[in-house]
Amino acid sequence: MSVRSTSEGRPPLTVDHLNQLLLGASLVLLVAVAAVRVSSRSGLPSLLIYLGIGIGLGSDGIAGIEFDNAALTQVIGYAALVVILAEGGLGTKWSQIKPALPSASVLASAGVAVSVAVTAAGAHYLAGLEWRQALIVGAVVSSTDAAAVFSVLRRIPLPSRITGTLEAESGFNDAPVVILVVSFSMAGPVEHWYVLLAEMVMELAIGAAMGLAVGWLGAWGLRRVALPASGLYPIAVMAMAVTAYAAGAMAHGSGFLAVYLASMVLGNARLPHHPATRGFADGLGWIAQIGMFVLLGLLVNPRELGDDILPALVIGLVLTMVARPLSVFVCLTPFRTPWRQQTLMSWAGLRGAVPIILATIPMVAGVEGSRRIFNIVFVLVVVYTLVQGPTLPWLARKLRLGDDNEAADLGIESAPLERLRGHLLSLTVDKESRMHGVEVGELRLPEGASVTLVVRNDASFVPSPSTVLQRGDELLVVATDQVQDATERRLRAVARGGKLAGWLGTSGAAR
Repeated sequence: MSVRSTSEGRPPLTVDHLNQLLLGASLVLLVAVAAVRVSSRSGLPSLLIYLGIGIGLGSDGIAGIEFDNAALTQVIGYAALVVILAEGGLGTKWSQIKPALPSASVLASAGVAVSVAVTAAGAHYLAGLEWRQALIVGAVVSSTDAAAVFSVLRRIPLPSRITGTLEAESGFNDAPVVILVVSFSMAGPVEHWYVLLAEMVMELAIGAAMGLAVGWLGAWGLRRVALPASGLYPIAVMAMAVTAYAAGAMAHGSGFLAVYLASMVLGNARLPHHPATRGFADGLGWIAQIGMFVLLGLLVNPRELGDDILPALVIGLVLTMVARPLSVFVCLTPFRTPWRQQTLMSWAGLRGAVPIILATIPMVAGVEGSRRIFNIVFVLVVVYTLVQGPTLPWLARKLRLGDDNEAADLGIESAPLERLRGHLLSLTVDKESRMHGVEVGELRLPEGASVTLVVRNDASFVPSPSTVLQRGDELLVVATDQVQDATERRLRAVARGGKLAGWLGTSGAAR
């Protein structure tokens, strides 16, 4: 099977072809969904499995699909990245990210500059790349991947300062990196650093303004317009996020920064049917990740990677052991970030599909040696993701910043009771939760919140204040709009610290 770069000679799409395409796509999705289960048990990042699926379907794999359209890959990759950033922004809590915003902004700007300079120097002097190629590689791999960071960090119980900084950095740093890669890939001499800096500041400012404006206007409109069906709200929210990207890009600003900020504003705006919106965005995010990784896997020719493995390992070693730690140290030391947190954040600079997508920019621009750049970036991402992702929980434990036995962030679903101006919260007391053995009255929920139902062993009952919670219990909690956040904080505090959480200094005390 062959996938051509142009439409010349391509047979028209028929219903039979559509049937084959739908069958193949659905089977790939099912295999990818099953792979998530495998990755969650083994600790292997799911992106590597998706890339493996793409390689297996490629010219050297079982399906023998010949695909070399870098331009199409770049376009689809950009679209997928928009969806992933939108999903990440909708799931970012302002209360968590606000304290980390200054350090994350510095890390996503000055940190990128330090990383690009150090990595480019290593690529030139140690791997033998020409300066333009070295600068492109340095810029491409300096972007931490939003999909990898969001998926890995939200499963590890870490201090909110760390997760907030890393999530904000991964959402912000795509914008300056894209500007650098495009500038380095343009024909002619590379512009002076102050010209690049001025253009970057302007594009980031335009993107930020556009994202905040679209997010605020969208939230304002959705609060005042009653749509006839709940399913329209998720569509409207995602459409606004995409609008922010397109408007920002067309205004010669950073569309990636615009979509992330707009989504973060919308995600923190207490819009109607927020759980449905989050579920819809989460599903779209998974589809975007799967499609993007499989397509990138198709673009790779494993036979061409042999000569680029050693340079990729050398550049990756410089990036991981020198450039990233140095950028973290330079940017976070002024904020008095403890060395243990700096060490973890140095190792948690996860790379994923974003660098591979950015590596298609010089291919489309016709930069000399661009295929080698792509191969080096691909090998680097695969190898170091395989090393960093599974070892991150271990390092967190060694630095005493995380513990597998500690309850991870409590998953709470909230459904709005709009006429009553309240919320229905549902949660499960899992095997690691310290909520086990706590009486309902000892939860000390704020006034305006109450545990209304407990489901235990497939039987449900209305609890009394003396009812002792057990592992496996499912709780339904009703909370008014004013105390929803306080109720969620209190439930998480008890899940982590037990009934004495408030007195022991754990955040989330109800009263």
